[in-house]
Formats: sequence, C-alpha cells, structure tokens
Amino acid sequence: MIAAARALLALALLAVFYALVAAMVLLWCAFLVAALWAAGEPGVQTPPMSVVTACAAFAPIVFGMVWAVIRTARPAVSREDAVPVTRRGAPELWGTVEELALAVGTRPPARIRLTAEVNASVTEDAPLLGLAPGQRVLYLGMPLLACLSPAELRAVLAHELGHFSRRHSRFGAVAHRGAAGLVAARQAIQEASAANHLVRLYAGWPLLLLGLYTRVFRWLTRPVRRRQELEADREAARVAGPAAMADALCSTAALEAAWQEFLADFLAPMRRATGRIPDDPFRAFAHMVEAPEVREPLAALRARAVERPADPDDAHPALATRLERLARLPAELWTPDPLTPDPLAPDPLAPDPLSLRSRYAVALGRVMLSGPDAGKRVPWRDWLTELAEYRATRVLTPLAEAVRGVEAAEGVGRLRAGPVTAPETEPIGEPEAERFAEPEAGPVAQPDAALTIQRVLRLLDSGRRMPLARALNSRLDSRLSHGERTPHPEQTEDDDPLSALADALAVLIGAQLVARGTAYWAMNWTGPSILVPPDGIAPETIRTWADTAVRLPGQTQRLGLHLAALGVDERAPLPGPAGPMPGEKARRISIVPEVTGPARRRIIGVGAVALTVLVGMTGLTFALWAHKDEPSYPRIPVTRWNDRYQPGGGTGTGPAPYPTYQRPTFTDRPTIPTYQPPLPPPIHIDPVIPRSAP
Repeated sequence: MIAAARALLALALLAVFYALVAAMVLLWCAFLVAALWAAGEPGVQTPPMSVVTACAAFAPIVFGMVWAVIRTARPAVSREDAVPVTRRGAPELWGTVEELALAVGTRPPARIRLTAEVNASVTEDAPLLGLAPGQRVLYLGMPLLACLSPAELRAVLAHELGHFSRRHSRFGAVAHRGAAGLVAARQAIQEASAANHLVRLYAGWPLLLLGLYTRVFRWLTRPVRRRQELEADREAARVAGPAAMADALCSTAALEAAWQEFLADFLAPMRRATGRIPDDPFRAFAHMVEAPEVREPLAALRARAVERPADPDDAHPALATRLERLARLPAELWTPDPLTPDPLAPDPLAPDPLSLRSRYAVALGRVMLSGPDAGKRVPWRDWLTELAEYRATRVLTPLAEAVRGVEAAEGVGRLRAGPVTAPETEPIGEPEAERFAEPEAGPVAQPDAALTIQRVLRLLDSGRRMPLARALNSRLDSRLSHGERTPHPEQTEDDDPLSALADALAVLIGAQLVARGTAYWAMNWTGPSILVPPDGIAPETIRTWADTAVRLPGQTQRLGLHLAALGVDERAPLPGPAGPMPGEKARRISIVPEVTGPARRRIIGVGAVALTVLVGMTGLTFALWAHKDEPSYPRIPVTRWNDRYQPGGGTGTGPAPYPTYQRPTFTDRPTIPTYQPPLPPPIHIDPVIPRSAP
C-alpha cells in the first residue's frame, strides 16, 4: 500500500514537473511579448533592454529544459555506444536469454546490445511514459561477458529478465524517465551556464529549484526501485541459484572497480605515451583478471564492495543487504535438476565465450576508443607485450635526466679543478681505464647523448653514486606527486637511497638484453614487469649484479665482465632512447583540458541561441520604439481672436470652438480697516496777506 502511494505521488510529481516546464515556457514567452509591447508604448524614453537581456539569457535554459523533457518523455532510442548482436553471430547467447526468459515467465527481449560498461540493464521502448507495452532491449556489458563464469552470467541475465516478469518495467520506466528528465534538465542548465557567461548570471535559481525537486523525486522513488531490485534477485536465485546470484553480485562489483583501474592505469598512460591501443581491450582486460597476481587484489575489491554503503542516488540497495536477503531464502526455492549439469562447475569442453564474439568485441572497442586522437590499433597480444616493456623501461626516462644533471654538474667542477681521476685505492682494469680515458680529451658526455650503461658506470666509478641516487629519487618523487606510479613505490629515499638506482641500472641492462633478442619482459599487473633473462640465468641474478655495482666501489669491472659474457656492449644506446634525441621535438603535455567535439558544438549552440534571441529582440524593440506614436497633450492653440470668444467662459449664442480663459474668482474676505491719521487744523493766511492801496 505504501509502495503504491509512493508510486502515485511520484507520478504526480512528474506531472507537476512537466507542468512547471510548460509554465516556464509560457512565462518566458510572456516576458518576450511584454518587452515588445512596452517598447511600442507612447511615452517610453528607452527600450526595455534589461528585459531583453534576461530573455536572451534564459533562452538556452528554456530550450534545454524543453529538449530534455521531450527526449526523456518519448520512447528511448538506441544507444550510440552499443553494438547490436544478431542471432547468427551469437546463437549461444540468444539461446541462453530465451531459455531464461521462459524460466522466469516472460517474453524475451527483441534486441540484445553490447556496451563497454560493467553493467547489464533492460529497457522497454514504451510510449506514454512507459505505461503502454513496447519493444524490449537487453544491454549487456562486454566486460561481464569476458570475465564472468557461465553460472554468474546466467544469474545476471535472469536478474534482468526478472524485472520483466515482475512487471517492474512499467513503474521503472516512469521513475527512470522522470529522474532522467530532471537530471537532463539540470545538466542542460549546467552546460549552458558553463558555455556562456551571460547565461551563468541567471542560472542560479533554476539550478537550485531543480536540485531540490530531484532530491524529493528520488526520495519518493528510491524505496520502490530498491524493493524491485530485491524481487529481481529472488527471481534470479529461483532460476540460477542463490550461490550463483551472490557470486555474480560480488564479481560485478569487483570487476567494475578493476575495469576503471585498467582504463586509468594501463590503457590511458600507454595511449598517451606511445599512441597505441589494443584492437580488443576486453580480451586484454580478461588477461589481467585471469593473472595469478591479481587474485588477491580482486578478493580485496570484493570485500570492500560488501562493506561499502549504498549510494543515496543509486536505485540498488547495498551489496551487504542483497547478500543477506539471498542467504535468508528458503532452501527449497531452488532445486537443481539432476539431469542438467551444474552451472557452477566449469566445463573443459565448452568453447570460449569470447571466441564467438571476437568481431563484436573489436567493433565495440572501435566505438569505445574513437575519434581522430584514438591512437593506432594493434593486436591485443602485441599491445600487452609493448605494455610490459613500457612499464619496465619508464624508469629510464628519470634515470637519463638524472645522469644528464649529474654529468652537467661534474663538467662544471671539471672546468674549475681539472679532470676527475679514480681513487688510488680502487683497482682499475681495462674497462674502467677506457671509461676514464674518454673525459681527458674533452667533456664528460654530451648533454643530449643517448643513455648507455657506460655513462652510468662512469659516474659510479667517479664516486658520484649518492648525487646520482638523490637526483633519481627526486625525479621519481615528482612523478609520484603527479599521479604516476613508480616501479617500487614501497621503497623511499629515507629507507635506502641506492635501491632505486640499483633497480634502474638492472632495468637498463635488461633493456639491452631485450634489444639483443636474448630476453623479454613478462607482464606483471601489480608491479614492474619481470625480466625473463637468457637460459641459465635466474631472474634475480641481474638485479644482484646491479645492486653490487651500485653499493660497492670498484665492482663495476666485475659487472662489465658479466655483460661482456652476455654479449652486451656498454656503449650501445637503446633502440628506443629515453628522452628526446638531438633534433627531435619532445612531446608537449598541457594541463589545460582540450575542448572535445561535443563540447565545442554545445558551446557554439548555446552562444548561437542566446545571440539570436538577443539580436532579434533588440532589433524588434528598437524598431517598435522608433516608430511609436507621439503622445497628444492638451494645449491652447495659437489663433486669432474672433467674435465668438466670450471672456466669461462662452456665454454667447454659439459654442466656443476653442478653450476660453476665465479669471478665477475667490470668496469674499472681510475688508481690513485702514488707519488715517488726523489732519492738522487749517491755517488761514488771508489776514496777513497785504492788500493793495486804493
């Protein structure tokens, strides 16, 4: 009941998500219309460029979310990184799948496709968000076919087909497409913001809302999907056996970690250093898994996988939980048929499962390692031989750099104090006399000369073993700090500074023997490659010779005699010199990540969408703003006086054609009394005016 309620609530959230995307599209369109309408309104001083800029920034976000919803809502298309398998090309695989489908009570898939992942999955290309039946596809990882036993492979196939028999594909399709739609929408916004600075300014809130919505959706669907995984485990245990299912789960978890290590530590470094890749990387990986020295690391990976907790974003329960549920299944759930052979017992007469699928593995390898910089493809056995030589001789590059550095310092000191002579207490034989006779006529060695055994022994005879060892250890430490593995990572300079120098000298001698064709390098997946010397010599003998020459003064003559007996010339350079030769341009490695083709197309697409909306909206808004109507304000027109003008506001017989002006009237206010001062009395001057005489 709770699972059904969670499923209905997840469907409701998915419908709300689609509605929110539609509302976001409508809101964006409303802002576009509002910007255009505001630009054409009378009285607008400037176009609304802030709204136009926001619409241009949100255009890639809206288009990306719509495309993500459409891509996840429709039936899934075939993956481009998968290779289809026909019935004629792999009849045993198709027969096993159809047999297991009949055992679990469901119809078999219509197509089988191989992938380069350590995983298996089933999909149903059903319309209407997976609510209607559709075509079934089984995706099977080629590393599983290469490394799992037949019993474990049957258990994996039965588990995937068990999802069909329990009708998990209906809710699984809805939950998967809903989560995929949310993730795809969020990824579209992240890619758009990473490709364009304008989009990055407005992508914060959409990313935050989508992140919260995705967490809620996964929180609702995770328990239902994990319960479905446990039901599929039970169905596979009923068909293939609980032990086979448990072994398949542990092996798959260990193979996933081993496959990532194979790609990161072996395939990628070899590809960068030599530009060569195997034509069938899955057979090379199977060779690594079957190596005796890898059994213990694989067992450790299985143990760590059991202890690892479940990922919060993963639909699968923790491996410990799944193993515990399988161990609690009743014994009568699976009863092996006595007439059929035990699937756990290996059949020595059974054909190699990869021999029937070699062309599929090669085709899948071309899909996995594609592009103009993929590298040159060589047969996988030859690639393993080259890988063994590369892993053994990669220490020669820091050794050559250390020799050049010490020789340069020795040359500076020789210019000041004269030529270096051997100590009087050391016996000098003919080979050593030759080593010391050369520097008297000129410099010790050319800085760009190829690395030879003679150059290393000359420094040892001149008492430069400790500066050479320190220089070599410093270069090995720098390579280790950059993520490269040293030949002997357990030995450090503090423990024994001369040990790494002895190992490097032994590798240099072994490289000369391999160049002569009297020895070869054997691949070792957990350490440096092992030198297989000529007949009659133990593998550790050459290492002992080199260690004695490095640690004991005066023992280089004995080492020269051993090398002469093996036919090794001390002055002969290696066919593949360590470091660049004179006139050769060294390979430049940049730490700046290269922009791939899809990333470049994404950057161009996001910029084109934002620029198109910005330029188009800017042009439309400026056009509407420039051609808008002028506003009409009320004003008194300038005209002549006519007879119909009435100063009182138009009280004549005819209507006044123009507005008239009337003097404003105010309410009566009391008159303020005025003060008048009293008048002086009148002065009569008539009596004093003289009158004329008669």
